Amino acid sequence: MAACVLCRRLPRLRYLPGLRKEFTKAQHMRLKQGDETDDQEGKKGILQHQDASLQGEYRLYYNPSSYHHSVWNSSRCQTDNDEDEQCLPTLAPSFWQQSNRYSVSCSRHLSSSKNTLLDLAFNKGPEPEMPSVSQYHRKPILPDVEVDTRAFHKCRPGYASMTLDLTQRPRPIEWEEALPLLQKVAVLKGSMKPSDVSQFLVGLSRLHPDKMSLVKTDQRFIMLLRYSVEHIRLFTQLQLLEVLQSFVWLDMPSAHTVLGLYESELCCRANQMSLHQLLLVADLWRCIGRQVPQFLQHLYDSVHLYQGVMGVPELVQLLYIMGEGRQCPKDLIHLVEQLLVRNLHILYPEEVGAVCLGLFKSQTSISQRAVTHIVDKAHSLVEDMSDFAMVNVLKFLRFSYLYHSAWLEAMAREVPQRAHRMGVKGLMHVALACSALHYRNDNILMAIAERVPSLVPHCRSKDSCKLLWAFGTLGFLPVQSPSYYPSLIEALRQRKAEFQRYPEHLLTGLLGLAFISQFPEDLIALALSPEFVNLALKYTQLELRKDLFTLDGAVALELPQWTGPRLSCELREEVAEMLWKFAQSDVCQKPEVQEAESALQDLLGGETFVCKRMILPHTRSIDLEVHLDSTGQPIPVNPESHTARSSPESTSSKFPSHQGWGRMNIGVTITEELLAQIINTKNTTEPLTPSSAVKPASLHRVEPDEGGRLFDPGLELTSDLTEALTKPSSLGSDLQDSKDTVKLALQVSSRNHYCYQSQQLLGLHAMKRRQLKLAGYRVVEISHQEWFPMLRKSRAEKLAYLHCKVYSGL
Repeated sequence: MAACVLCRRLPRLRYLPGLRKEFTKAQHMRLKQGDETDDQEGKKGILQHQDASLQGEYRLYYNPSSYHHSVWNSSRCQTDNDEDEQCLPTLAPSFWQQSNRYSVSCSRHLSSSKNTLLDLAFNKGPEPEMPSVSQYHRKPILPDVEVDTRAFHKCRPGYASMTLDLTQRPRPIEWEEALPLLQKVAVLKGSMKPSDVSQFLVGLSRLHPDKMSLVKTDQRFIMLLRYSVEHIRLFTQLQLLEVLQSFVWLDMPSAHTVLGLYESELCCRANQMSLHQLLLVADLWRCIGRQVPQFLQHLYDSVHLYQGVMGVPELVQLLYIMGEGRQCPKDLIHLVEQLLVRNLHILYPEEVGAVCLGLFKSQTSISQRAVTHIVDKAHSLVEDMSDFAMVNVLKFLRFSYLYHSAWLEAMAREVPQRAHRMGVKGLMHVALACSALHYRNDNILMAIAERVPSLVPHCRSKDSCKLLWAFGTLGFLPVQSPSYYPSLIEALRQRKAEFQRYPEHLLTGLLGLAFISQFPEDLIALALSPEFVNLALKYTQLELRKDLFTLDGAVALELPQWTGPRLSCELREEVAEMLWKFAQSDVCQKPEVQEAESALQDLLGGETFVCKRMILPHTRSIDLEVHLDSTGQPIPVNPESHTARSSPESTSSKFPSHQGWGRMNIGVTITEELLAQIINTKNTTEPLTPSSAVKPASLHRVEPDEGGRLFDPGLELTSDLTEALTKPSSLGSDLQDSKDTVKLALQVSSRNHYCYQSQQLLGLHAMKRRQLKLAGYRVVEISHQEWFPMLRKSRAEKLAYLHCKVYSGL
C-alpha cells in the first residue's frame, strides 16, 4: 500500500510595515463623491455613541462572557505584575470561561446598519459594574525603582520576530497630522475598505502619547473602531496583526469591548498561523494587558507541532507567555522540561531569570533534578544577573521548596551589596523566599531592614504585610533594627483602605507581628471588627478563618487588658474543630508522635496520665499534656478542668473526661534490673522490642541530618543520669513546697519547626511556646535530633530518655 505524505509550507512572519502614506486614485474619488447613504449612517452612528465618550477614556458597553472580569480585575493583573498568586478576581466568578454568549462566527460581513452583533456590542445597556479601585480611595503609590521585566528580549535578535519592543515606539506625529486621518474616516464611512481601516488605525497609533486622549474621545475614532469590527473577517493576516499592534500604541483599555471580538477572530485564525505569529499575537495581548486564555490554548496546542524547530528564543518566550497567562497545560510540562534541560547550557543570565519567573507564575512543577540544574546554572551566572533576574530565581526556589545551599550562600553576599539600589517589591520577595525556605541570614535581613524604611512611600499593602510576615517568621526582633517594624506598621495605617479589597494582607502582616509579640491595637481592632470578619469570611480565594482564629487567640493571651472586638464563640469552636480534625488525620498519625505517646503512657502508668490534644488550638499543633503533683507523681489529666485562658473552647469535649479518678501512682519503677538492662542495651544482640502501639514497618529510616548523636550508638548513662533515674520523685525544694499542679506540654518537634541548620524557632512555634508559658505550662521539647534516632532503640532506652525529659527540668 503506497504511503502518501502531505507537506505544508508554514507561512513566514513579515515585519509589520509602517503607515502607507498615499491614497489610491479610487480612494480620492470616493473622498470627492462621498456616499449619501453612508453619510446618514455615519451621523446616526455618531449620535448613538455620543454618550459613550469619557474624558481621557471611552467605554462601549459590552461584556463578552469569555472575559467577565472587569477593568478592576484587569488593572489588578497589570499592576500586580509580580503576583505570587494567580490573577483572580476577588469578588467576581472564576476567570476561566466555559462558554461564550455571543457568537462571533456569523453576521460579521453584514453592513453596520443590519449587523445585530454590532448592535449588541455597541448599544448594549450598561452592565452592573464591579467595585473600582477608586471606590476604596487608594492613595497613589510613588514610582519605585524602574525594572525592565522584558530585558531578556535584548539577549538575542531572534526575539524580534515574535515580540514587540516597547522601547521602540514609532516616530510620533502631532495632532495636526492626525486630524486629516479622522476627517477621511468621517468622509469614507461605510465605503472604507479593510486596508483603509488598518491604515487609519496604524496612523493614529503614532500620535504623541500626550495627545492620545484627544483621539480616544473623538467620535470619528469610535466610528473607525466600529468599522474595524465590521471588516474584521476581511483583514489579511498582516492587516490583523497591524491593527492589534496599533491597539498597543493607542493604549486601549484591556477590557474594551472591541478587543473581545478581535480575540475571537484570532482564535479562528490560529490554525493558519506560524509559531512565531502565534507568539507575537500572544505578546501583543500581553502588552495590551488582556488575559486571553482561549487564544493561549491554541498556542499551547500547536507547540507539539513545532518542538523539533524550537530554539532558545521560542522556548523562553513561550515560558514568558505561560507565566503571564498563569497556566502551563499538564501535557506540555514534560516537553518544556526536556527543552529546558537540553538548552540550559546556552542560556544568558536574563534568560535564566525569565525561565524561573515563567515557571513560578505558571505554577509549573518540574522534577527536582531539573530545578537543581536550573539553579546551578543561575548560580554560575549570578554576578552577571540583574536584580530582577536574581529575585526571579528566588521566587522559583520558593515555589519549588528547594534548599540550594550554594545559591543561598551567594545571596548572603549579593543581597547586602545590592539592597541599597533595589525596590521594595524585590526586597519583599527576597525576604519571602528566605522565610519560605526557613533560611535565616542576618546579613540579608539587616540589609533589607536598613533599606525598607526609606521605601515606605512605595509600599503596597502587600509588600508591607509580607515583609512583616517574613521577618516575624524568621524571628527578627525589633531591637535588631529599631526603625524597621514601626515604619511598616505606619505603612499599614496609611493604606488601610486597601484591606477592603485584600483582607488577607492585613491578617498576614498582623500574624507576622504577633510572632514577635508586637500588637498594634488599632490594626488588631480593625482585623477583629465584625465588619472586617464578615468581609474575610466572604472572601472566596483563600481560607481566612484560621488566620482570624490564630490572631484572636494570640490577642487573648498576650493582651489580657484587651477590651476590643473578639471572634464569636461559635466561630472559634468551628475553627478549633476543623483544626483538630485535620490534626487527627495528619500529625497525630505520625510514628514519632504515636511512639512518644505510647512510651509516656507506659512510663507514667497508662493513658489516663497522657493527653494528646491541642492545648492552644489557635497555634495549630498538638501537645502531649502531662500533669504532676507537688511530689512529682503523675496525676490524671482532665482537659475540662484545666482550660487555657485564651480559648474557652480549646479544651472542649474532644477528649474524654477523667473526673472521679483517685490519685494513682502506677508508673514505671526504675529498678536495678531495669538499669542493668538499659546499660547493657548497646551490647545486646537481641532484637529490639518495638512498642505495641506502633508497627515497626511504619517507622521510616531517618537520614543522618535528621538525627543527633546523643542516643545514637547507645545510651551513655552517667552517674548523674543514673541518680536522676533512680529518684524520679526527688524534685527541687521549690516544687515540693508548691501546692500547684505542674502542667507539662511535651512537644515532639521536627526540623520544620526551626530555621534551617539553626536552633532558631520559626515564628509560629516561638509564639506557641511563649503563650504556653503564659497559660501556665512548662514546655518540654522532645527534640527531633534526639528522638528520631531513639525510634530505632529499645523500649527501655526510650523510657529512660522520656523519664529524663519529664523530670530533669523540674
